[in-house]
Amino acid sequence: MRVLGVDPGLTRCGVGVVEGQPGRTCQLVAYDVVRTDPGGDLGARLLALDTALTRMIAEHQPDEIAVERVFSQHNVRTVMGTAQAGAVAVLAAARAGLPVRTYTPSEVKAAVTGSGQADKAQVTTMVTRLLRLQASPKPADAADALALAICHVWRGGTQARIEAAARRALTAARTSAPPTVRLDQTVRPATATPGTAARGAPA
Repeated sequence: MRVLGVDPGLTRCGVGVVEGQPGRTCQLVAYDVVRTDPGGDLGARLLALDTALTRMIAEHQPDEIAVERVFSQHNVRTVMGTAQAGAVAVLAAARAGLPVRTYTPSEVKAAVTGSGQADKAQVTTMVTRLLRLQASPKPADAADALALAICHVWRGGTQARIEAAARRALTAARTSAPPTVRLDQTVRPATATPGTAARGAPA
């Protein structure tokens, strides 16, 4: 499975692509950080981000996309930018016909480091070790995106197989079930019309 992870941000958006299987060591494919001018027009910034993500999807041909889920922060302006960038990533994936799964920061940290309370330095260290890199991915946005991709390979791949197996079992149960018999007609006894005798009855 090849997964493109997106650590959304309007000023800096981390993008990382890894390949692997659940329970196996992942391999690095590529990573980058898409930057937009904080003083630029919002529409132009979102368009630039969309263009960059669309290009990376077309270039690296991922099977699925993993995006960090927006969570509450004290800085409302940061939350808005993160949400907007995340929506652009989901849109780019949908346009390419790719499934998208979102993860909270604590889910990603737990998957990569074993602790949902790990800091950015610990995440970067573990990503470097898990991907067997000679140097740490920088800036931290790139490492976070790679962590998202690794998280999805390990967790999302397993979850997808479980869901697929459940769907197959449900389909098999439906096809093997006996047909339902519907009794739409009610049998009524014969009645005599006025002035005549019922058939078979004495006159």
